[in-house]
Amino acid sequence: MTELTPVLAGTRILVTAQRRSDELAGALMRRGADVVVAPTLGVVPHIDEETLLRRTREVLDSGVDTVVVTTGIGFRGWMDTAEAAGLGEDLVKTLGDVRLVARGPKARGALQAVGLRADWVAESETSAEIVEFLLAEGVDGQRLAVQHHGAGDPQMDAALTGGGARVIPLEVYRWGPPGDPEAVAETALQVAAGGFDAVIFTSAPAASAWIGELESQGITDVVRDLVASGRLLVSAVGPVTAEPLANAGLQPVHPDRSRMGALVRLVILTLGDEAHRVPTPSGVLQVRASAATLDHEVLPLSPNGLAILRRLARSPGEVVTREHLLEVLPGESADPHTAEVAVARLREALGPYVGPQPLVRTVIKRGYVLRTS
Repeated sequence: MTELTPVLAGTRILVTAQRRSDELAGALMRRGADVVVAPTLGVVPHIDEETLLRRTREVLDSGVDTVVVTTGIGFRGWMDTAEAAGLGEDLVKTLGDVRLVARGPKARGALQAVGLRADWVAESETSAEIVEFLLAEGVDGQRLAVQHHGAGDPQMDAALTGGGARVIPLEVYRWGPPGDPEAVAETALQVAAGGFDAVIFTSAPAASAWIGELESQGITDVVRDLVASGRLLVSAVGPVTAEPLANAGLQPVHPDRSRMGALVRLVILTLGDEAHRVPTPSGVLQVRASAATLDHEVLPLSPNGLAILRRLARSPGEVVTREHLLEVLPGESADPHTAEVAVARLREALGPYVGPQPLVRTVIKRGYVLRTS
């Protein structure tokens, strides 16, 4: 088995998802990342199970023309609830005789897992595409059962009802408050302080909730500036999840295919690309939010040393004055000796990793320069 290169060594990544967070975090950690999971929303399963079962019996007894499946987890939850109530076999048989519409490949896969086949799939994974398709086909006088995702979709129901359909909404789970609101608040502050290299989102409601947290703490503009400067990567699993982030000016990136694996690959490629690498005589230097690495090995730097190295790495090969180094150090010292001491301690920490030639070279009467290969 090929060993994975720790290209994310030294990075610190915030995962805001609850569902499949272990899988996502594990994939990033295997490439060397330090991952913090702080879900911005919780999932409340089987909300109002009595109503869900009543509507399930309505589907069985009165029949429907079309069943819309919007999420894989929601459909599986519906099947589990029906099975526990002794209705599972009858429900699968009934669904086999009606038109099945799936919102994307995950919903299609959930149907396939119980032996059913989707008659039509919204490849954009949006409810809007489903509504457009159904209204174009015509729904006047038809009965439609719609399994909703966690945030619900009253606009979808209203559009179908407006087209003349009778809609039976099936709510299997709902988004609820975060399990640990203090962790959400604290990690948001750490993001604004430059403590993370990336924030990852897998649902639009979670993205909206995170934006609300930034606004409540008055740090939205700070985070925007970090994104604009390239110091923070905001990534989403797909265009639907990315939309509220883009509307907030957070410049999210997302893969072409809305898959968890594609999202992980995008984060790996983005944080490990040439823009984040500085070739030096001692190896490839990468300066992250809370650490720096040399050939993927984390360097034992103090916060002052990391701040100095980050400033030098912004313009490798160019002289940086003591005054400019003082600007990135904590405190308000104007004494050039403070910068000299910080550089000396940085060299001492780097010594075992760079050999006899220091990575940071002094330019007499001018300042310091990061040596490049």
